[in-house]
Amino acid sequence: MYEKPYRSVVKTISWRAVGTLDTIIISYFITGSLGMAASIGAIELVTKMILYYFHERAWNKSTFGIVKKEPDYQI
Repeated sequence: MYEKPYRSVVKTISWRAVGTLDTIIISYFITGSLGMAASIGAIELVTKMILYYFHERAWNKSTFGIVKKEPDYQI
């Protein structure tokens, strides 16, 4: 199985949207400031998208946990 790099980009963006929303909500509860929460979320959005993309590409090269299906021969 092989995934194209653009699949990793789309997965990165969708996951970061969820993760950043979570960070903003948590930051708001901790700081009580929507501006501060949005700032934290914006910084986190960029750095974690970059980290996740390279993490995803590294896992795509790994065979850990992948089982190759044996061909089904019929006689």
